Amino acid sequence: MSLVEAREPFALDVLDTGLPEAAYERVAPTPVQAPELLRLNRPLAAELGLDAGALASPAGVEVLAGSRVPEGVSPLAMAYAGHQFGNWVPSLGDGRAVLLGEVVDRAGVRRDLQLKGAGRTPFSRMGDGRAALGPVLREYVVSEGMAGLGIPTTRALAMVTTGERVFRQRAEPGAVLTRVSASHVRVGTFEYFARRGDRETVRALADYVIQRHYPHLAEAGAPYQALFEAIAERTGELIAQWMLVGFIHGVMNTDNIAISGETIDYGPCAFMDGYHPDTVYSSIDLGGRYAYNQQPPIGQWNLARLAECLLPLFSEDEEQAMDIAYAGLDAYARRFDEVYQQGLIAKIGLSERREGDVDLASDLLGCMAEQRADFTLTFRRLADVAGGHAEADEPVRALFGDATAFDGWVARWRERLAAETRDDGARRAAMRAVNPAYIPRNHRVQQVIDAAEAGDMAPLDELLTVVARPYDDHEALADYARPPAPDEVVRQTFCGT
Repeated sequence: MSLVEAREPFALDVLDTGLPEAAYERVAPTPVQAPELLRLNRPLAAELGLDAGALASPAGVEVLAGSRVPEGVSPLAMAYAGHQFGNWVPSLGDGRAVLLGEVVDRAGVRRDLQLKGAGRTPFSRMGDGRAALGPVLREYVVSEGMAGLGIPTTRALAMVTTGERVFRQRAEPGAVLTRVSASHVRVGTFEYFARRGDRETVRALADYVIQRHYPHLAEAGAPYQALFEAIAERTGELIAQWMLVGFIHGVMNTDNIAISGETIDYGPCAFMDGYHPDTVYSSIDLGGRYAYNQQPPIGQWNLARLAECLLPLFSEDEEQAMDIAYAGLDAYARRFDEVYQQGLIAKIGLSERREGDVDLASDLLGCMAEQRADFTLTFRRLADVAGGHAEADEPVRALFGDATAFDGWVARWRERLAAETRDDGARRAAMRAVNPAYIPRNHRVQQVIDAAEAGDMAPLDELLTVVARPYDDHEALADYARPPAPDEVVRQTFCGT
């Protein structure tokens, strides 16, 4: 695997990263017919130390499309396995993605650059290795929306159309996404080797992850135990952050869980409109395994699969190794509860946590679930409700078909606010800082896809503007905060493969 140190996009220094060779296959991306730059994320390019002008040039677009490989770079596809909807699949891997290499960004952090939709690899099986424009647009918008929300995520550097068609349910325009990640090592990467009994590669992979993501653990007395607990805590924090903004990943297979603690693989994902804990959007999640309220226990289930891989590294004593694994799973649960509960009470404007505050916030969620009140706007509009003026409640009440339960809740909430020391203005500002006005709503993403396929990029630019700064007011684009009308509701999202 190569590390590319970027000064300009085509003359790159190559360094050795130490990723075990068994974890990848060398493969070049497949050239496309007529690459055309759809969008370049110039702020991200600057953050990475890349020359945006050169990337947007014809030669740069060829690189972003996979039609040209920078000198000295040796691309690869990573191997991994995974549990998909609870079922073991022994061989998966990057079937339509090619990792060009890594850049050291301006903060000194190493990050992968990967082309998604770059053609067949040794892991493609029966797939064509390509991506359709719709899923590429979805990942670009939603991943940048997650970044705007401040949630760890892969990023989108560029979208390039290929001039070719791909065939899914229908013929669709082809596209390539340039994805940026802290790394692409997954729980499924460890499973790939552990299930083959390859302990040495599991150990080498763990050492690589420590060196890359958790270097402070290198000198720990029990580094592999410390590694598992650190991964568990990061994962718990990440999933709590998803829950606090109403995000549903949609396909939390172990091959879609990054060891770095980033959100990765935006397939049939969605942000909730009307709140209900059992909400599912993914067209392939027929049993609701990855429903909104199932994400916390599934996160722990996935970590248990990682623990199984690491047991021989924890201890030669089987009982002691199991105790270490359970301790790491407990660390996940504690961190999830800590972040989620603190975030939940912050969403209702409480700064001085007291007994009963989490129950108060949970009771609001119960009212919202009964009436399918809009998740995002309920909390955002609650920020504007004055502590002692019931007439200001109307914008929130309007989100409930029957506001009786909400009226009872808001009276209890005002009683609790009276015990806060900060004033109403400070509370309002704090609530607006944690409750976004804008999310990449499903119907808006679909409108972007439909418009882009017709050659109209204005909806994409407008949506990216608001989700990049979701906590701000955008008066000219205020309609993007609106929930979907009944005829705009998107009830299912789809995997792009």
